[in-house]
Amino acid sequence: MKEELSPREQTANKLYIPLRILMVLSAVLLFFPAINPALMITSAGQAKVSGTASLFTCAVSYGSLTDGLNRAFRVGWISQGLFVMLYIACVLLVLGIAAAAAAGCMSAGNRKLKNLGNFIAVAGGAAQLVGSVLILVFYFLMIDSADMSKITMRFPNAVWIYIVIGVAVLLLSIAVMILVPKADKGEHFAIESKYKLFLMIMPFLVLCFAFSYLPLFSWRYAFFDYTAGGEISWDNFVGLKWFKILFQNEAYTKRLLTVMKNTLAMSGLGLLTSWLPMVFAIFLAEMKSTKYRRFVQTFTTIPNFISWVLIYAIAFAMFNTDGFINTLLQSFGVNATDNYLGGNSHMWLKMLAWGTWKGVGWSAIIYISGIAGIDQQLYEAATVDGAGRFQRMLHITLPGLLPTYTVMLIMSIAGILSNGMDQYLVFTNAQNKYSLEVLDLYVYNLGIGNGDIPLSTVVGMMKSIIAVVLLFVANRVAKSVRGENIV
Repeated sequence: MKEELSPREQTANKLYIPLRILMVLSAVLLFFPAINPALMITSAGQAKVSGTASLFTCAVSYGSLTDGLNRAFRVGWISQGLFVMLYIACVLLVLGIAAAAAAGCMSAGNRKLKNLGNFIAVAGGAAQLVGSVLILVFYFLMIDSADMSKITMRFPNAVWIYIVIGVAVLLLSIAVMILVPKADKGEHFAIESKYKLFLMIMPFLVLCFAFSYLPLFSWRYAFFDYTAGGEISWDNFVGLKWFKILFQNEAYTKRLLTVMKNTLAMSGLGLLTSWLPMVFAIFLAEMKSTKYRRFVQTFTTIPNFISWVLIYAIAFAMFNTDGFINTLLQSFGVNATDNYLGGNSHMWLKMLAWGTWKGVGWSAIIYISGIAGIDQQLYEAATVDGAGRFQRMLHITLPGLLPTYTVMLIMSIAGILSNGMDQYLVFTNAQNKYSLEVLDLYVYNLGIGNGDIPLSTVVGMMKSIIAVVLLFVANRVAKSVRGENIV
C-alpha cells in the first residue's frame, strides 16, 4: 500500500529532483578528460605530459597520474609522495560520486530505503569535498616543493565544479534527511516495481551511453588539424577543411567510391541471402530427434563465438599453398599449388561464404523463438485437413515468420553501411586489399594506418549520419508495410 506523504515529505521529494540531476551530472563528468582536475602538470623538463586521462581512470590506475613523470621523480624535481595524496583524492572523489549515485537510486524507495540513502548521500557529498580540497592542497604543495624551473603546472579550475556539486549534494542531502520522517518499526526495504525495473535496466543504459554516445565527443577531431599525441586548441581549428579535402581531392574521392562499392556490394549480398537463417530455422524445427536438433543448433551456433583471427587461421590451414586442400589433391596425383587466399578473384563471394558459415546458426535463434510462438493449433488443424510437412512449413511456419523477417530485413537495410571490419582486416593482403576495403576498414586504415585522424573522423561522421537517416527511412517503410513503427 502506498505511503501517505506529509507536506514535509512532499518538499523532500521536490528536493530529490535537483539532487538526482547533480548525481547524474557528476557521474557523467567522471569520464571527460577535459574536466579532470587531477591533470595539472603539463610538462616536465623537455617531456610533454599527456592529459587524456579521465578522473575515473586516475582513480582506478595510479599509473595514469604519473605517466610521463618517471624522469622527474628520478632526478627529484617532484616528490612522488605527493602523488599518493593526489591518487587518494581521486579515489575519494570517485567513491563519493558513486555513493551519491547509489543514494539517488535509493531515493526511489520507501522511507526506510530513503533514510539509508540520505546517510550515504551525506557521506558521498563529504567525500567529494574532501577529495576536492586534497586536490587543491596538492597543487599548493607542488608549487612550494617542486622545481618549478623544470615543471609546468596549471591551476585545476575544474575542481570548482566538483566543489560546487559536492556542497550542493551535501546540503540537499542534509535537508532531505531532516524532512523525511523515520521509517516505522518492522518496515522492510522496498521499492516500487516500476522504479525497480528502471534500476535493473540502468546498467545497460550506462553501457549504451559509454560505448555509443560518449565516443561522439571525439567528432571534434574533424574540425581541428590534429595529429596523434597533439592537443586540440583554437590554434589548430580548421573548420570544414577536412570535409572539403575528402570531396575535393581526386585521390580521396576515387578511393572513397571504391570503398562504397565494396561496402554496398558486401551488404547487398548479405541482404540477398538474409533469408538463409529463417529457412535454416524452419528446417531445424522440423527435426524429430530432439538430441540431433540440439546438436545441430549448438554446432552451427559455436562459430559465432570464434574470432575472425582464428577463422583466418583455419582458412589459411585449409587453402594456403601447402594447406589441406592442396595436400589432399596432391595425394591423388594432382599438381595443386594454388594459393586460394592470395588471389583477388571472387573475394566478395568468399567473404560471404565465411560470414554465412559463421553467423547463420546464431541468426537463426530469433526465428527459432518465433516458431515457438506460432499457435500449435494451426498445425493440428492443417494436419487434420491433410496438409503434409512441407505444406505446413509453406503455409503456416513461413507466414508466421515473415513479420519477424521483415523487421530484421529493414534493420539490415538501416545498417547497410556497417558490415564490420575484423573479417576484412584479417583476410586483406596485397592482392585483394582494394576489393575488401569496406567503409569500416577504410576508417581504420585512415586513422590508425595513415595517421589521418581528422579525415577518418569525417568519414565516420558521414557514415553515422547516413545510418541515422536510413534508420528513419526504414522506420517509415516498416510503418507503411506493417502498419506500425519499429523504433
